[in-house]
Formats: sequence, C-alpha cells, structure tokens
Amino acid sequence: MMVEYIKGILTESTPTKAIIEINGIGYSFGIPLSCFSKLPQMGSPIMLYVYTVIREDSHQYFGFLTRAERDLCETLTSISGIGPKTAVGIIGHIDASALVRAIGTSDVHTLSKLPGIGKKTAERLIVELKDKLKLIDDTPSLSPAAGMEKPLFTDALNALIRLGYSSFQAQKTIKSILESSEKDLDLSTLITAALREIN
Repeated sequence: MMVEYIKGILTESTPTKAIIEINGIGYSFGIPLSCFSKLPQMGSPIMLYVYTVIREDSHQYFGFLTRAERDLCETLTSISGIGPKTAVGIIGHIDASALVRAIGTSDVHTLSKLPGIGKKTAERLIVELKDKLKLIDDTPSLSPAAGMEKPLFTDALNALIRLGYSSFQAQKTIKSILESSEKDLDLSTLITAALREIN
C-alpha cells in the first residue's frame, strides 16, 4: 500500500528538503524549490502529499503541498530519462500551467532551460506528454491558505471542476472567498458563492 499523504510537525527545512516529525520519528522528504517559501513556520503542523520511490537499495520520499503537484511528478517520471529528482526539480522551477503551455506549443527553448532537461529530453517531453495533457492541464499552482479547512476546500474545488471550470480558476476563487469570509461556510454556501463570483 502506497502512502497518499502525511500529517505531522515541520521540524527542519532547506530549499530541497523538509523533515516532518510523526509520533517522535523524523521523516525526510525531498521537496520542490517552489515549495520551500510556502512551508509553515518551524514547529507548525503540515500536510504533504507523498510520492514514494522504492528501489532495491533505497526508499525515497518526495512531498508536495498539493495533490496536483504530486500527480504531475508521477506523470513526469513516466517519461523515459526523467527520474524523480529531475521531476521535482522541474516542478520547483516552473508552474504547472506554464509547463503545460510549453509542451502544448512545442516550446523546446523554454523546456530545455529546466534543470536536468536538455534539448533531446525536452523534445521527448513534448512528444510523450502531449497526449497526457489532460492529466495535468490547468493544474492548480495555488495551495490552500494556512488555516483553511482542507476537506471543504477540496470538495468545493472538485465540484467546480466537475461543472467545467478550470481548476486554477476554481481554486483561486475558493481561496478568495474563504479568506474574505467572516463566518464559517458549509459546502453548499461556498459553491454557490464561488459560482456567483466566477459568473
């Protein structure tokens, strides 16, 4: 059984690593560079979505603040020649929407500037990922603000996506409503408010 996510206390971090304590044990996770500035203060609770790489000689764990970024990492590592560290490096240097645009427009120049990606690998990314763009298209680059109730946020986001709105637009709208609301909202009220704001 694979680990979907973990919750614990952030005890240490660097631009490429976060250590999270769970029941007295510190677990080390590789993280994208873009994730570092969004981490909470030391000693604060944190939840990371986990991508696990199991090999004969090692177990590696990579953590992401959003499920979308974790899923994007899995998609990238399905490409020949791209390992998990390279995938995490890509995610840390370019947001998902820009990555999708580069692939969709066959922008080899932009892709070949990413860490660990040369011209040949960039061309392979374009060829192999164009058919998988639906898996990562409009991937949210925003994460729920600190203190937001994640199940409520996620349920509202999924509902708006099913109604045909882009996940980036939906997440931005939901985040804005939750941050500005002076009272707790239930799911129905949140979705109604989001639809009113989007339309």
